[in-house]
Amino acid sequence: MKSVLMVAEKPSLAASLANILSNGQCTTRKGLNGSCSVHEWIGQFRSETVNFKMTSVYGHVMTLYFIGKYSNWDKVDPAELFVCPTEKKEAVPRLKIPYFLAKEGGHCDSLVLWLDCDKEGENICFEVINSIQQSTNRRITSNVGVAILIARFSAITEKDIKSALENLVRPNENEAKSVDARQELDLRIGCAFTRFQTKFFQGKYGNLDVSLISYGPCQTPTLGFCVQRHDEIQTFKPDPYWVLQVTVKCSDGQAIIVNWSRVRSFDKEIANMFLSHVKEYEQATVISVESTEKTKPRPIALNTVELMRVASSGLSMSPHYAMQIAERLYVQGYISYPRTETTLYPDNFDLLATLKQQQSSSDWGDHVRKILATGINRPKKGVNVGDHPPITPMKHATRSELDGDSWRLYDFITRHFIATLAHDCKYLSTTVKFEIGMEMFTANGHSLLDPGYTNILTWQALGNNDTLPKFTPGEQVNIQETKLIECYTQPPDYLTESELISLMEKHSIGTDASIPVHINNICIRNYVNVGAGRKLIPTSLGIVLVHGYQKIDPELVLPTMRSAVEEQLNLIALGRADFHAVLQHTVEIFKQKFHYFVKSIEAMDQLFEVSFTPLSASGKAHSRCGKCRRYMKYIQTKPSRMHCAHCNETYNLPQNGNIRIYKELKCPLDDFELLSWSTGARGKSYTFCPYCYNNPPFRDMKKGMSGCNSCTHPTCPHGMNSNGLSSCLECNAGILVLDPSAAPKWKLGCNRCDVIIHLFENAHKVTVDTDVCDCGAQLVTVEYKQEKTKLPNEATEMTGCVFCTPAFLALVEKHRAVASKPVATRGRGHTKGRSRGKPHAPKDKMAQLAAYFV
Repeated sequence: MKSVLMVAEKPSLAASLANILSNGQCTTRKGLNGSCSVHEWIGQFRSETVNFKMTSVYGHVMTLYFIGKYSNWDKVDPAELFVCPTEKKEAVPRLKIPYFLAKEGGHCDSLVLWLDCDKEGENICFEVINSIQQSTNRRITSNVGVAILIARFSAITEKDIKSALENLVRPNENEAKSVDARQELDLRIGCAFTRFQTKFFQGKYGNLDVSLISYGPCQTPTLGFCVQRHDEIQTFKPDPYWVLQVTVKCSDGQAIIVNWSRVRSFDKEIANMFLSHVKEYEQATVISVESTEKTKPRPIALNTVELMRVASSGLSMSPHYAMQIAERLYVQGYISYPRTETTLYPDNFDLLATLKQQQSSSDWGDHVRKILATGINRPKKGVNVGDHPPITPMKHATRSELDGDSWRLYDFITRHFIATLAHDCKYLSTTVKFEIGMEMFTANGHSLLDPGYTNILTWQALGNNDTLPKFTPGEQVNIQETKLIECYTQPPDYLTESELISLMEKHSIGTDASIPVHINNICIRNYVNVGAGRKLIPTSLGIVLVHGYQKIDPELVLPTMRSAVEEQLNLIALGRADFHAVLQHTVEIFKQKFHYFVKSIEAMDQLFEVSFTPLSASGKAHSRCGKCRRYMKYIQTKPSRMHCAHCNETYNLPQNGNIRIYKELKCPLDDFELLSWSTGARGKSYTFCPYCYNNPPFRDMKKGMSGCNSCTHPTCPHGMNSNGLSSCLECNAGILVLDPSAAPKWKLGCNRCDVIIHLFENAHKVTVDTDVCDCGAQLVTVEYKQEKTKLPNEATEMTGCVFCTPAFLALVEKHRAVASKPVATRGRGHTKGRSRGKPHAPKDKMAQLAAYFV
């Protein structure tokens, strides 16, 4: 029997598809990589009975990286990143997706891909194909009917999914290549600029509260829009103007304010002249009364950009968060695919059936039944981009089925869909013209005739308090008050997320899928803050960066460059431009811009000097430098650092923890004072030398991972050889090391993973001995003061094994759940052949230890 391998983009989607296609008859097993499930069933495929296997990936299988040596920020000139080799590696190595696909698909007869129907989906498609091809001698072909096919679907419903299986199409390699081109351009351009400016400015200023000063071909123009609006606000100069306001009293006693036809005057003397003229009259004459029936049109069908706009402005959700919820609703089958630019339903879309699913709703069921009774209106014509139908509810949901934010977004999507099939809102607009001397005034009002779709989208309903009193032409009405009001022109407000999305769409910055990512990036990187009403307020860093780019090369921040690049990428997708030619041309342009940026960086630095504090003037005196013996300054802003002003040296520190001096003890290698890093009394901690942390003294130590608990110095009392106890119970690659700086809350911590073991609390002293237990762990000696001892028979000192000595077992607390493994499955290798741990423990002892740690 032939086999067909089907691959979806996410595990939850694979489960839903398998359930639909197998009519609920599939069996499920874990894949060979232990993370992806495989659903199997027997069914019909192209008039044959086949064995179906449905599984999934987790988004992209591969990610583009620079080859190994170019990942080192310290040893590589960022300019080299424009020409250095790149390679694709597994996106999530621990999942072993390529290996898994190769094993499951190596002998398949057909491959059907159920991926997102966009350019990213096409790119993932070829990643899956390449993973399978590398494991088999057969060349997989993309000819229809032979091996590789793609399912095009927009909703996870039985009708859509089974129809997609009957209408499979070829993968589009050109679209996949356009994504490859975008990935490579963003990697080379973004990393080159980001590395250079991060190292340049973090090495000079201490109060830059960010660990990365990033540049992005889309991210930076997005920030540019926000700063441009900020600049308009700052440079705005209000101008005074005057408005002539007249209040007339109607025959029924109601008073209304009428609007001056000249609107306003910027000259106060002229405005006073008009005021004097009008004040000569006690009555106004009604010149005309005009009533016109108008309509407020129902909305067009919903696409991604409009969904993000409304989610931000109406639901107070960030675009990024809203799209995460929409994606979840789609996978659960509640809505159609949420990433689409199309606002026009295809002719064969069953609007009536989709609407009928909502008629039992307690929230909008009455409105749906009224529409069904009177007949649906065909939605207004929108734009067909050829990707997916508009975002539509695919099944009925209740408030109890969905969590708060999921329900709010589903509620909007459903109401919007219903509104597209309802009648337009109709109202009677009335304009009354008044004459006072030589000046004309008007009053406007409206009365509702048919609320139409605003019964569903209630926030768009017209107010009921705008009805005018009855007037007749020629009627004289008394003037109650005439006055001149002084006003001032107002600056624009900060951009809202909704407005920013519109600007990004207009200037082709990002796609419907990436727009929320770019907005989220400028927020999390401290370039803008989100204020009330989801307004985007640039920070000092965001403002300085944009102004710096504008001084050096405005094209780095203007949207025109990215728009031009997007046009070329679209030509690749359409097969009208050569992949390599576009890539080479664009990289060369940005390479030249980068060199000019580096030469001109002083222009941006002048702006930083005004806004930020030099490194030498930042921080507070902390610990002594091993070179000059003067106090170094501890700079606590992200990233935290130590800076010696005398030596002009900066030392990186472990992040996201507390740094303190450790007993003023010194490293025997370089004379720097030792420091202690911890995440709290119950968290992980270790001692380290700031110089060794940045300049590992031994070959087996890595920069940025070199605490004393990893130092292989043979005799240092602070190193791993003196304080190491046993191999880690969980990761097997690390060593459990005693942390003396944690006293009196003593603890063992793995120097590779986050396993922590608390022990001997309030002990006066704990030391690791040279003797070894039968289980392979070092013995420890514990000393208590008489009044605090917890040892048997009120002893104040005892030597034994943390894992085996009965008197110690009650004094050991495991802070993190660990696997039931023996303490030492292999010995620890130390320098100069010195090894204190036994490679194996007796079987009965191993079983005892395993039982202890379960």
